[in-house]
Amino acid sequence: MKDPVPHESDEALCYLSAREALDAFGKGTLKPSTLLDALIRRIDRYNPIINALADMYYEEARDAAKRADEAYQSGTAQGALLGVPVLIKDAQRIQGKRTTYGSLLFMDGPADTVSDPMIERLLGAGAIILGRTTTPEFCISGVCRSHAWGNTVNPHNPAFGTGGSSGGSGAALAAGFAPIATGTDIGGSIRIPSSCCGVVGFKPPHGRNPDGPPANFDRYNHCGPMARTVGDLSLVQSVVSGAHPKDHDSLREKIAYPTTGRDLQGTKIAYSLDLGYCTVSREVKENTLKALDVFRALGAEVHEVTLPWTAKVDKAAIDWYNTMHFLRQTEEAAKHHPDKINNYTLASARGLSMTTLEDVSKSWETQHEMYQSFGPLMEEYDFFICPTTNVPAVSAEHDPTASDFTIEGVSVDAEYGWVLTHQFNMLHHCPVMAVPSGKASSNVPTGIQIVGRTFDDVGVFEAALSYEAALGGWYNQASQLPNFAEPL
Repeated sequence: MKDPVPHESDEALCYLSAREALDAFGKGTLKPSTLLDALIRRIDRYNPIINALADMYYEEARDAAKRADEAYQSGTAQGALLGVPVLIKDAQRIQGKRTTYGSLLFMDGPADTVSDPMIERLLGAGAIILGRTTTPEFCISGVCRSHAWGNTVNPHNPAFGTGGSSGGSGAALAAGFAPIATGTDIGGSIRIPSSCCGVVGFKPPHGRNPDGPPANFDRYNHCGPMARTVGDLSLVQSVVSGAHPKDHDSLREKIAYPTTGRDLQGTKIAYSLDLGYCTVSREVKENTLKALDVFRALGAEVHEVTLPWTAKVDKAAIDWYNTMHFLRQTEEAAKHHPDKINNYTLASARGLSMTTLEDVSKSWETQHEMYQSFGPLMEEYDFFICPTTNVPAVSAEHDPTASDFTIEGVSVDAEYGWVLTHQFNMLHHCPVMAVPSGKASSNVPTGIQIVGRTFDDVGVFEAALSYEAALGGWYNQASQLPNFAEPL
């Protein structure tokens, strides 16, 4: 088996898609170990700048890569992801490894005895787990900063954050640390960092990807893939989706995920720039409109619509979060270890203490009301598009508990007021794809969400693939890559 031609740089290797890498492995023009070594060199060089990674498993990954080398060499290679390095969010269990959830309270915790279903299936397909990506404490914030792992910053401009909670995954992908990373999304945690870092991420319908307890019990929760190409998301979804015997919420239907787009001539797309009640920055609006023009050029009919949603949607989401296991942890942490947790964790604990059973009951009513307008709308349209975040990204030092955060001069909530994602966790069976829409003057990416009818994963993938093809991708030219410069 030959190594890459001499002029091929580490950078070129590190920005290969998973599908490109697999093709090269199969042809014998690239060894899994060669790709892994290039990724490790890049991580060692650039992770000190952006801090996207937590625990790393270099030696185990090298051993796995050598075994993959031998399998390809001998013609015995099996597994849809054999030899492909992946990064796992530090909130998903890996058998034999600790999971810290971004908290000092779990840094000395025991190794997990089982892998979560998504991780189990990645391993079963031959993926190589290279390491962990950073997350805010208990995954409860849109920033990616914790006492456990420090502050993760944006590769495109380190003065800005990555979004959260899968912020390490978004930053690592943009930085060329791996072709695939995992995320979990209970309020936008896959889509927010995908937007801020200029990568792609998929929130499947709840149950499409099986999960471990207690997350699988929560209808707002979705585990899913993040990557630099939509085709790689399709590859991963084909591996990890489908019923699992240990997740009673997992959907039995198995989807054949597409790898090419479709003719969008006559497709009807509804859009909103603000979901009817949110403040959105000028640059995000401008880039969203440019993205919609791409769909128009592809033949789609694009119409602005008005949703009757109001700010009570945000309160309903917060009230629901306050009932869930991962937030109830904050109450115990605040009671027994206030000196070891972050300010946003303390704020969450305070909010939980003020949430009543009536609040939670009303949150379900609000979810129902939301779909009474959105469901009929989606009978008239094939897809709905809106921005992913209200600003390109918040600053690297953003305080999600601040009381003086503004967008376009309007005061908004510093945690929930700059994202447009939790609304679609409330509509939990609608698949949502986050894709880039451009860049702001700060060089920070912006993004849109392609929302489908309930369970229409295939349609969302086809629309995203067509959009990606029309733009030529996002990491194919040197000018598109982060330069790791000092903050602009």
